[in-house]
Amino acid sequence: MTRLIQRARPGGEALQALVDGLAEELGRSVVLDDPLVRMICTSRHFGDEDGVRVRTLLQGIADDEAIRYVLSQGVARWTRPGVLPGRDDLGLLPRYCVPIRERGYLLGILMVVVTDRELTSEQLAAIDRTARALAAEMYAQRLAADVDEEESRRLVAQLVGSDTTLRCTAHERLVDDGLLPAGPHVVVTVVAVSGHRDAPGRAEVALCAALDPFRQNRAALGLLAVEQDRAALVQVFDREPTEDDLELQCRTVARSLRTFLDPGTAAVIGVGGRRGRLDEAWISYDQARVALRAARRLPRLAGIADWERLGEYAVLLQLPDSALNSALLPKPLRRLLDHGANAKLEETLRCFLENAGSVPRTAEQLEVHRTSLYYRLRQIQEITGLDLDNGGHRLALHTGLRVLELLQHPQDR
Repeated sequence: MTRLIQRARPGGEALQALVDGLAEELGRSVVLDDPLVRMICTSRHFGDEDGVRVRTLLQGIADDEAIRYVLSQGVARWTRPGVLPGRDDLGLLPRYCVPIRERGYLLGILMVVVTDRELTSEQLAAIDRTARALAAEMYAQRLAADVDEEESRRLVAQLVGSDTTLRCTAHERLVDDGLLPAGPHVVVTVVAVSGHRDAPGRAEVALCAALDPFRQNRAALGLLAVEQDRAALVQVFDREPTEDDLELQCRTVARSLRTFLDPGTAAVIGVGGRRGRLDEAWISYDQARVALRAARRLPRLAGIADWERLGEYAVLLQLPDSALNSALLPKPLRRLLDHGANAKLEETLRCFLENAGSVPRTAEQLEVHRTSLYYRLRQIQEITGLDLDNGGHRLALHTGLRVLELLQHPQDR
């Protein structure tokens, strides 16, 4: 599960025949990639292969760095053919690139390796003819795929939605048609991206590509619904996935999105709780949405949050944004925060509460003498008016600090 990115679905016989025919006519290596620069089909070598081409053929996928470089040149936004400059450090020769478009859709990128031989006008005309034929064939394939994807999106939306009747109907359809098993271990993952400046539709394509490897593998069978900048993946596992399994899956998805989208894009991932039946997927979905909010608001989570690991944040983050504000901070805590020495005392209080009121562990972690720690704790009690030996008072302060952490990082990721 460490390299489940960038492999495109192979092209059919018609696409392969067009690529092979063009390569033979040109006497040059030709490749057809998808909009994310993942190889769909390729011709044989003509003595012009470079390091990137060889590695791609051996691995079935291009290197992350090579993909990022090609996309950074704006090839996916081109409306007409152009030359992609080579990169010696990547082992990449220049390529003549033709965006394959039909009715506003970018369907793929046709690439011809360019060495020291200029392309003649006859060769450019042959490339243009082939590109038009590829566009027609790929568009027909897209239309057929769109029907299946739309049905999948509809069923997933109903399965995790709020309408009980539609949930039952979707569950029955999915199980009866063999699209998903009824159990025994169900998990929903939600992914959202923001801040991207890519071409329209690019985020949706990237989300599909990043999550597609997890729709069906040895561990799970899943169903994916993608809508613009957000995606939901419903998975049914044969055995209960561990937290580490799901974290690795999320990190793989995040790495794929970093490869496919521009550097300014922020991706956040929320994993729902584990449920025992498919008809409880809506519960895991709601939990995944809460985890997504945690991933946005808590930078220390690095954009990935699991409901099972949220603890008290799982409760706080179910409050609507309108209610999650500074009014939730207890007055005693606000007095401490407004105090002149608030930074040191806030750190001491947080550490003391995180260590369950243990003076020895708190002193060790803060690297202070116990006498100094006792002095700070007395200061905190005097300022707040609360007793740190009182469980209720400690709970109020601890909850307030949790709220403060959420307020310091609003949902701008």
